[in-house]
Amino acid sequence: MAALSSPLRLCRGILREIRAIKGPEYKQSLAYNYVLDQFRKNQITGERYCRAQEEALHASHSYLCLLTSTRQHLALYDIYHGKGQRDTEEMAGIVGLRLPTQPGGKGWEK
Repeated sequence: MAALSSPLRLCRGILREIRAIKGPEYKQSLAYNYVLDQFRKNQITGERYCRAQEEALHASHSYLCLLTSTRQHLALYDIYHGKGQRDTEEMAGIVGLRLPTQPGGKGWEK
């Protein structure tokens, strides 16, 4: 298994994703309180090795990956999802292409 990030970095990442979903009033949400409670509950001391803490870190890393991937998927869906009939030039512009033009000015190109 790859080395996991620090618990503080994971906690901040999850809270950042919650803030992106909920908006400015994210601190009043149940998800925000639950994440903070879970991270506080699974803190480790230097005197003992806690297997549950490692499992909690892995679960939080997976949850952060899920939240990030979902947000990115929705952003891509909004960009590329069909919004009715579009002309060829507009579709080419969405994917970053340009249509070729006829050299010499035959009169039928734009």
